[in-house]
Amino acid sequence: MIPLVLLPGLLNDADLFRDQVAVLADIAACTVADLTRGETLDALAESVLAEAPETFALAGFSLGGYVAQEIVRRAPERVTRLALLDTSIRPDGQDRAATRRALDKAVRIPGRFHGFGDRLLATYLDPAHLDDAAIVARIRGMTERLGAEVFLRQNAIVRRDGSETLRSLTCPLLVLCGASDAVTPPAMHREMAALAPGARLVIVPGAGHMTPIEQPEAVAEALRAWLREP
Repeated sequence: MIPLVLLPGLLNDADLFRDQVAVLADIAACTVADLTRGETLDALAESVLAEAPETFALAGFSLGGYVAQEIVRRAPERVTRLALLDTSIRPDGQDRAATRRALDKAVRIPGRFHGFGDRLLATYLDPAHLDDAAIVARIRGMTERLGAEVFLRQNAIVRRDGSETLRSLTCPLLVLCGASDAVTPPAMHREMAALAPGARLVIVPGAGHMTPIEQPEAVAEALRAWLREP
C-alpha cells in the first residue's frame, strides 16, 4: 500500500476527499491532514510532516496545494510523488488580496456563518452544479463545521511563489483542475505543468474549483494513474 497524504483546502475537512479515499483503498493508505490550526504555511507544513510516514505521496487541493509546495521545499526526500489539485504557485496579487480582505470583513458581520453564500459559491462550482443539492450541501456542511475562526485564520495565510519548487522537482507530478475553475483557472495549471519536466496535466470536464466533489470518479482515476507511475 502506498502512503498517501491528502491536504484539503480553505474551509475543507476530510469530507472533501471521502470518495477518493474509498476508491483508492485498494492501492493507497490515505490520511487527510488537518490544516485548520496553523497560522502560516511553515506551521502547517511542519504539522503535516510531524504526523506523516517517513516517505509518502502527497496531494494538495487549493490551499492544501500551497502547503504541499512548502512541504516539498522543506523535505523533498520524503515526498515520493506530488499532486497539485485546483491550486496555484502564485502569491496573491493585489486583486486577490483585496478580495480576501473583503471576505474577512463580511465574515466578521454578526450572524450565522455560512462560509459560502450563493454569490461566492457560484465562483466555486461549474454552472451545472449550482442547483445540485447534494454537492452544495457537502460544501456548506464543511464550511459550517469549521466556522468563521478557521476561515479567518486560513484566509490570512500568506501564499508563496512555488515556481522554483516545481522547477527543481524530481518526483512524478500530477497537475489537475476543473475545466471551468474560475478560482485557479486551467491556464494557471498549464503554467505549473510546464515548469516540471514530465508533469501530467489533467483538465476535468464538468467541474469548477471543487473537482474532488464535483467529479469524484475522474479525480480518483487521475490519482490512481499518478500513484502507479514509476
